[in-house]
Amino acid sequence: MKIQEWVCVGRINNMDVKEANQLSPLNLAWIGDAVFELKVRSFLLSKTQVSRLNVKAKKYVNASSQSLMYNALEPILSEEELSVMKRGRNAKSYTKAKNKSVSEYRHATGVEALFGYLYITGRDKRVEELFEICKEVVYDKEKQ
Repeated sequence: MKIQEWVCVGRINNMDVKEANQLSPLNLAWIGDAVFELKVRSFLLSKTQVSRLNVKAKKYVNASSQSLMYNALEPILSEEELSVMKRGRNAKSYTKAKNKSVSEYRHATGVEALFGYLYITGRDKRVEELFEICKEVVYDKEKQ
């Protein structure tokens, strides 16, 4: 089944692993960016005043933080997950984050690709587990 067919029938988060692996890592990162952003917004919604939501969200959704998340996630991932994250990191992108290094941007793309992959293959519990680690990374970064 093609990706367009998955989206049309509303089954994007129950894709077969084989089909998910055929997607470009940049496509995985694209959907992963949305998944990660939604996780951050859901987490912050009840913890922050409306006027401060975007400021708080930017602490999670930026290349520097996501690069640190990459390093924190790397040792605890399965081989399959690590492979996806590295595919995202190594993907040739034609855009660059403002004021961030190429390395940080690529690591962030790897994290987003991983979240996208886990989401489209229906691994919501694993998304939750990894997001908890990502929250700790931001918390530790803020303490410094």
